[in-house]
Amino acid sequence: MRSRKGIRKSKWLVNTVLAIICLVWTIPTLGLLVSSFRPAADILATGWWNILPHRDWQTTEQLQLPKDTDLRAPIIVNGVTYTDDQLRAGVEQGGERLIWENRRARLLNVQEKEWTVISNFTTQNYETVLGGKTYEIKMPDGSTKTEKGSGMSRSFWNTVAVTVPATVIPIFIASFAAYAFAWLRFPGRKTLFVIVIALLVVPLQVALIPILRDYTALGLNGTYFGIWLAHTAFGLPLITYFMYTSISQLPKDLFESAFMDGATNFTIFSKLILPLSVPALASISIFQFLWVWNDYLVSLIFLGSQPEVQVLSMNIANLVGSRGNDWHLLTAAAFVSMLMPLAVFFALQKYFVRGLLGGSVKG
Repeated sequence: MRSRKGIRKSKWLVNTVLAIICLVWTIPTLGLLVSSFRPAADILATGWWNILPHRDWQTTEQLQLPKDTDLRAPIIVNGVTYTDDQLRAGVEQGGERLIWENRRARLLNVQEKEWTVISNFTTQNYETVLGGKTYEIKMPDGSTKTEKGSGMSRSFWNTVAVTVPATVIPIFIASFAAYAFAWLRFPGRKTLFVIVIALLVVPLQVALIPILRDYTALGLNGTYFGIWLAHTAFGLPLITYFMYTSISQLPKDLFESAFMDGATNFTIFSKLILPLSVPALASISIFQFLWVWNDYLVSLIFLGSQPEVQVLSMNIANLVGSRGNDWHLLTAAAFVSMLMPLAVFFALQKYFVRGLLGGSVKG
């Protein structure tokens, strides 16, 4: 009985921790999504959580003061005296609040607290971020501001052009290498494998300048082929080791039977290894895809920041630098950058846990 109670308590603890982690991740993501669809004026005025039912001040009546009212003198409203500063901030009395609607026109709002939700949404933030045209944004004070779109759609497709080959190429090469290290016998096999493992601890920053010099001499700097080679080289050690741990645990009888039937190494690899390694391939694909998609340093060094080849991470960094106060643009840009990684993760998630556990227990 005690062991069962202990198991139940441990499960309850694990589930509680997982629920907290999910909330910590989900709540900011939800806020980012909601804010990306809110007008700029609403983002500056209220928090994203105001889309939920809440009590807020709602205008029930408007009072028109005489046009010649002196704002520097005490202002009398319904027999009560107020100052201009009080009416600017909003003054409460008897469950009501008085606040300027239009100070120049001497127009006051009489407000009461009521249950309400904010449901004013727009797609203009995404149009501004993805497009390159000029847009007018309404500000909280009623004025308008003209903004030019950042043209992020081009950066999005540039990132896709970099990420897909930089994910497929190293996984393809590393799978062949992992099969060779696991099941083939050739001179220097152990030495080469140790070198591959040793490369895991070498910081990529150490290799940036030497490789950049070679790229400049060969004319590869600023090209897609160059960035594909860089990401392939930096990703190969980890991918090779990951695939080795999975492939090396496959039953030896399969390969012996295949060799007896006259199968070549390529046939064994394509007909046996790849189908049985799908969970591991899916797992490492997620890691490599996320790393390349969110990469900033390698792309900046080997690809550059020219608009023709600029990736999303650099575009967002420039957006933060030039428009750090424009939350409506930053939230939309951030969510655009999240769409593809989320789609890849959810598409491959059923293989994720199986791939991580592949090779951890010998059968």
